[in-house]
Amino acid sequence: MSFWYNVRTGQVETDANRSIGERVMGPYDTEEEARHALETARARTEKWDEEDREWEQRNAAPGWDDERLDD
Repeated sequence: MSFWYNVRTGQVETDANRSIGERVMGPYDTEEEARHALETARARTEKWDEEDREWEQRNAAPGWDDERLDD
């Protein structure tokens, strides 16, 4: 059985009573994981944003001119 987090109601749902697709996050293996869906999503987004910032800093070449890509 899978568990889903309904973003409109804030309730955990199961496969048997799941709302339509864009209203739910999941599937999750446990009810506890589904209950923390928003916290998990927020933490993952923050991690990915930090990784993006690090990647951009690591790959920024000094003196690179984006306008000169037509050569």
